[in-house]
Amino acid sequence: MKTTDVRRDIPLLDELIYLDAASTTPTPRPVVESMNDYFYSYNANTGRGSYGLVVKATHELELARKKIANFVNSYPEEIIFTKNTTESINIVAHGLSWNRGDNIIVSNMEHHSNLVPWFNLKKLGVEVKIIKADENGVIDPDEVEKAMDEHTRLVTISHVSNSIGSVQPVDEISKIVEDKDAFYLIDAAQSVGHIDINLKKLKADLVAFPGHKGLLGPVGTGLLYCTRDFSAELEPLNLGGGTVENVTENNFELTEAPACFEGGTQNIAGFIGLGSAVDYLERIGMSKIERHSKKITRIMYQEIQNIENAQVYGSPENIYGIVSFNIDNINPHDLAKLLDAVKSICVRSGFHCAMPSIRHMGANQLGGTVRASIHYYNTREEIEIFGETLQEISKLH
Repeated sequence: MKTTDVRRDIPLLDELIYLDAASTTPTPRPVVESMNDYFYSYNANTGRGSYGLVVKATHELELARKKIANFVNSYPEEIIFTKNTTESINIVAHGLSWNRGDNIIVSNMEHHSNLVPWFNLKKLGVEVKIIKADENGVIDPDEVEKAMDEHTRLVTISHVSNSIGSVQPVDEISKIVEDKDAFYLIDAAQSVGHIDINLKKLKADLVAFPGHKGLLGPVGTGLLYCTRDFSAELEPLNLGGGTVENVTENNFELTEAPACFEGGTQNIAGFIGLGSAVDYLERIGMSKIERHSKKITRIMYQEIQNIENAQVYGSPENIYGIVSFNIDNINPHDLAKLLDAVKSICVRSGFHCAMPSIRHMGANQLGGTVRASIHYYNTREEIEIFGETLQEISKLH
C-alpha cells in the first residue's frame, strides 16, 4: 500500500495536517468497519455463553490476540489486554511483590506513566534510581550497569522517548539486565507499529504498548506483553468474572494467563478493531513504514532547523518519528494554536507528560516544547507546508 492509499482510508486527513501521532493516530476505515461489523452482526459478550453470537465474538477476540502476538513475535498467551500503556505499567507496579530495600532503575527521559507508578512504591521502602540521559536525550548503557546492584529488582526504559523522539539502546540494556538477573520492562508506546518489533529478540520480561498510536487502532486498547515464565511473578489486580477457574464458598482458583489478568468485560470491539489494524499494517509492510518514517523525520528536523530562531531537541541521527522544538519568543502553546489557526496543522505543545525529560533538555522554563510526530500517512508536501508556515510565523515574532 502507498501513502496515498492510506490517506484515502482516513477522511480526517483531507481537512488538516495531522502531526500528533505520538498522542494518538486517526483510525483507518477498515478498522472502523471491523468494529461496526461486531456491533451490527455479533454484539455479544465473550466467553459467557454457548450460543452462536458468543462463540463468534469470542473467536474474533482471540483471533485478534493471535494477530497481535504474531505481529510482535510472541505467544498469544503472553499478550494481556489492557486499556492503555499506563494501565499495563501499573499492572506490573502493583502486581509484583516488593520488599523493603529493593530498587528500580529508570531513566529521566520517561513518560510520567513510567515514573509515577515507581515513585509510588517508595512508601513500601523501594528505592528508585534515576539514570540521566546525555545532551541528546540518550541513555548510556554503562550508566545502567553501574547503577545496578544485588538489590535491583527491575530496570525499565522507554524504547523511544515520547518527548523528543530519542531512540534508546534497549538491546544493549537487555544484555546487561539479563547478566545481572533482574527484571526488564520496556515502554514501547512510541515504537510498536512504527518500528518492526521482535519481542523475543528484545529479551524483555515485559513490554507495554498501546493500540491507538503506532498500531493505528482505536483508543481504549492497550497491551502488556508478559513472558510465560514471568506471569507467575505477577499478582492479578482486577479479580472477578473471567479470571477464575473455580470458586468455592471460601476460596478461589485463578485461571491461567492471560485470562487471570483480564477481569470483567473487555473492550471487545476495540480489540477486534486492533486485530484489523494489525492486518492493515502488514498490508503496508513494516519495512516500508520504517523507511518512510525515517525519511520524513529527517526532512521535518531539517525544515525546523533551517528556521533561524528555532531550537530543535535531540540528534537528527537518533530520533525517530518525533521532532520537538521551540521558536524564540513564542510560547509553545501559542505556536501550536497559530499553526492550527493558519494552516490547520495539529501538533502537541507543553510538557508531554514528561516533565523531567523536558527539564533535562532545558525547556521547562519555556513552558515545554512543540512536538510534531508522524506516521506513514504523512507526506513530504505536508512537512514542507509545516516548515513554510513555521518560517512565516517566526518572522512575525
